[in-house]
Parts: sequence; C-alpha cells; structure tokens
Amino acid sequence: MALELTGVSEKTDANSHHGERIILRLTYVSRYNTDNANIEVARILEQAQRNNERNGITGVLVINENYFLQSIEGARPVVNGLLRELIKDDRHFSLQIVECREVEQRRWDKWSMKYLTLSDDDKEYVLKFSASNEFNPYLMSTSQIMLFIEALSALQEQRASEQQET
Repeated sequence: MALELTGVSEKTDANSHHGERIILRLTYVSRYNTDNANIEVARILEQAQRNNERNGITGVLVINENYFLQSIEGARPVVNGLLRELIKDDRHFSLQIVECREVEQRRWDKWSMKYLTLSDDDKEYVLKFSASNEFNPYLMSTSQIMLFIEALSALQEQRASEQQET
C-alpha cells in the first residue's frame, strides 16, 4: 500500500526535511581576542547586520573589552552554518554555548543584530544578574543571561525613546 501526499510540493517537503522552517535560538559566550585589538567592533557589527539580514538571522550582542555574549535566532540550517563560522572566527575564543533550542517565535525579531554596550550606569544590572560585581557571562546561568539581555535591551530601548522625546 502506497501513501500519497496531496497538495505538498517537493520544495516544501525538502525545506521541512532540512529544518528550514524550524527556528533555533543559539546563545553563546566567548572571550574577546586582544591580539585583534585593532579590529574595529563597529565595522564587525555592520558586516554582521548586513549578513544576518540577508540570511534571516535576528539577534542581540552584548560586548565589553573582555567578553562577547550573543543570542541569535534563525532557521536551523542557517544558525548551524553560522555556528560553524563563529567557531572558526579568531576574533574571539573559548566559545561556550549557553543555550540552543527550538523556539515558537523570535525574541529579537526587531533587529538583524542589536548591539548592546555596558556602561557604568548598567552596573546595577550586572550586580542583579551576575555572581560578581564584574561582567563575566561565564559565571552566569542560562536564565541569568537571558534575563540580563532582556533587561539591558529594555533599558537601551527606554534610553533611545527618551532621547527622541528631547
């Protein structure tokens, strides 16, 4: 007995087979490679924004002089490909995956890549979500990291809104 699928195109079936309809959220931490200190972070971010927009990747990046903390979302094969590139990227090292899971909807859907910086004003968030008074994402749990990113994101959105009002 043969099973027939009607109304399903080969292309749709192929896309589902490769996971292109499944959205992954990958969150990782890594250390900034100071050997590459002359690399301009703004240029890297601009390139990432262009590439991510083209590839349907959304995300948020928190950096300081020592660490990268990034959460990216996109189709499973695209995120897997990006992870392979991130592992090979010598601008950072000690990459550790904090979370990788399928999600029903994107958390960072507003941005191809949002760049969040830590200022002295943000120390209270570091203290609230971290195990120390220094920002070190390696010492934070997955839930602390996600709450920290969300709080920092909301704070920067609020600051941007206040600047537009003045």
